[in-house]
Amino acid sequence: MHKIKRDDLVKVIAGKDKDKQGKVLHVDTKNSKVVVEGVNMITKHVKPGPGNPQGGIVQKEAALDISNVMLVVDGKATRVGFEVKDGKKVRVAKATGKVID
Repeated sequence: MHKIKRDDLVKVIAGKDKDKQGKVLHVDTKNSKVVVEGVNMITKHVKPGPGNPQGGIVQKEAALDISNVMLVVDGKATRVGFEVKDGKKVRVAKATGKVID
């Protein structure tokens, strides 16, 4: 179980997009990277192909290190911990003690 999951709302706390918020699109646990919607945009030159017959320049999200994002709970960025409740391990917002899952 990891502290950041897909579809979580996160806030960027470091880097060129600091203070931006977005939804997590993809989590790469092996390399500790996350892709956040609308954050860390890069320009990619795409060759023509079946999916894009015109080709051209495309804007897309690049991966961020997972340590550069914080989970947003009730509008505030918060630390995440784990507790065992009813025999299950759940994510808990450290500041409020609120169960996230």
